[in-house]
Amino acid sequence: MKRISIDPITRLEGHGKIEIFLNGEGDVENVYFQVPELRGFESFCVGRLPEDMPVITSRICGVCPEAHHMASVKALDELFGVTPPPAAKKIRELLYMAFFVTDHTTHFYALGGPDFIVGPDAPPAERNILGVINKVGLDIGREVIETRKRNHHVIQMLGGRGIHPVAGLPGGWSKTVSREERSECEEIARKNIEFALFSLKIFDELVLKNPQYLELILSDTYVHKTYSMGTVDEKNRANFYEGVIRVKDPAGREFVKYHPRDYLEHIEERVEPWTYLKFPYLKKVGWKGLKDGMDSGVYCATPLSRLNVSEAMATPKAQEHFEKMYEAFGSKRTEDGYEPVHQRLATHYARLIELLYAAERMLELASDEEVTSPNVRKIPEGIGSAGIGSVEAPRGTLTHHYTADERGILTGVNLIVGTTNNHAPIAMSIKRAAEKLISKGKIVEEGILNRIEMAFRLYDPCLSCATHSFPGRMPLSVDIINHDGALLRSFTRP
Repeated sequence: MKRISIDPITRLEGHGKIEIFLNGEGDVENVYFQVPELRGFESFCVGRLPEDMPVITSRICGVCPEAHHMASVKALDELFGVTPPPAAKKIRELLYMAFFVTDHTTHFYALGGPDFIVGPDAPPAERNILGVINKVGLDIGREVIETRKRNHHVIQMLGGRGIHPVAGLPGGWSKTVSREERSECEEIARKNIEFALFSLKIFDELVLKNPQYLELILSDTYVHKTYSMGTVDEKNRANFYEGVIRVKDPAGREFVKYHPRDYLEHIEERVEPWTYLKFPYLKKVGWKGLKDGMDSGVYCATPLSRLNVSEAMATPKAQEHFEKMYEAFGSKRTEDGYEPVHQRLATHYARLIELLYAAERMLELASDEEVTSPNVRKIPEGIGSAGIGSVEAPRGTLTHHYTADERGILTGVNLIVGTTNNHAPIAMSIKRAAEKLISKGKIVEEGILNRIEMAFRLYDPCLSCATHSFPGRMPLSVDIINHDGALLRSFTRP
C-alpha cells in the first residue's frame, strides 16, 4: 500500500494534514483528514462566570473572534433574560458587517483566491497573496490591504479592540457611537461596496470567463449533494446576525426551519475516537456515515449553502449578483428559491456575493441615525438556567450554548462552529477529489495535490475554532505500520 501525505495543508487557520492511501493497483483506497491540535474551550470554560464568555471565547481564534464574541453575547442575552435596545442591536450588526468584509476579503485574496488568480498549477511559492498582487497589480494589492485596514478600524472603534472585541455585554453594548463615528462608518461602507463589486468583476473575468477554470468548477470532482443550512430572515432572505435556521434538502425543498434555541431538536453531534472534530448531522435523517444524498443526515453550512437556503438577498446589488450566480449554473426558480448549486467550488462565488451584501447592509446601518442613540444597554435583573446564541460566521452557522447554576456559574458549554458543521463534507470532498484526480499509472504531481487541497480550502476551515474534545480528555493512539500497510503494533494513551 502506497501512502501520500500532504503535510501540512496550507492556506487555512490552524493545522492539519491529508493522508492518501493507494491500493496495489495505484488507485485511491482511502483518504483521511487529520487535525492534530486540540482547543478545549468547552471544558475549561465550565466553572467560570457567564459574563466573561464574550471575551474568553473570542480568543478561540484570531481570524473570526468577532463571530464568537457576537454569538456569546447573544447567548448571554437569553441566559440573563434581557433584550438589548434597538441601538445596541444595530451597533452589533454594524461591527459584524465590517468583520464579514475583512474576513471574506482575506479568504478570496490570500487563501482561496490564489488557486484561481495565480493558478492551481503555479509553483507553491507563488500561490499566495504576493502572487495575487503580482498578477493583479500593486494598486489592487494596496486596495486589499486598505480594505482590511479600514474595516479593522471600524471594529476597533465600535468594539474596543481591533482584534478580540470587548464591547459586548448581556443586554447590549458598552460603547455609544458618535455622529462623527457614524459618518465615518458610512463612508467606509461606500468604499466597501465599490471594492466588493470590483472583486466580483475580477472573479467574472479571471474565473468564469476562463474555460479551464469553469470546467474545473463544473466538473464532478468537487460535487456533493447534501442538505444545506443557513440563517434567514422573515422573508427567507440571507441574514448573518439574526433570524431562524433554514435547512433545505439536496433537491432544494425546505426540510425544516427552527429557532436557534431549538437546535438540539434537530442537530446531533457524533464523536469518533480518532479525531477532535465532531460530526454534526440532522437528527431526523440520521447518521449514515460519510456519504451524501437524501438519506444521509450530512449537511453543509457555508456561504454557498446560505445562498442555497435563501430565496433572495436583502440588498439590491447583492440580489442582482445572487440571480446571476444561479443563472450561470443553470439553476431554475422554485417555490422555495432556486435549485441548489452543488458544485462546491462555487462557494468562492457565493462568498463574494456575501461580501457585497455585508458592505450594503453596513451602509444601511451606518446611515441610520438610531445607532447614535445613548440607550445601548438594558441592565439584567436576574439569571436563568440556559442561554443559546447564534450568528452566521463566515464559515457557517455558529452556536453558543451555556448552562448555569443558581449561583450564576457555568455548568456546561457547547459550541458548534462553522467548520464543525462542515467536517463531514470536508472529509467527503477531499476523498472525492483524490479519487477523481489520482489513478493507476498517473504521475502525482504537485498541481494534483494542490487540487486536492482546493477541496478543503473552499470551505475556508478554521480548525482552532472547530477542534473540541468530549469529555475533555486528550487520548492518543499511535499505530506502527510496515511498508505493506500491515499493523505491527499499537500504543494508546487514554
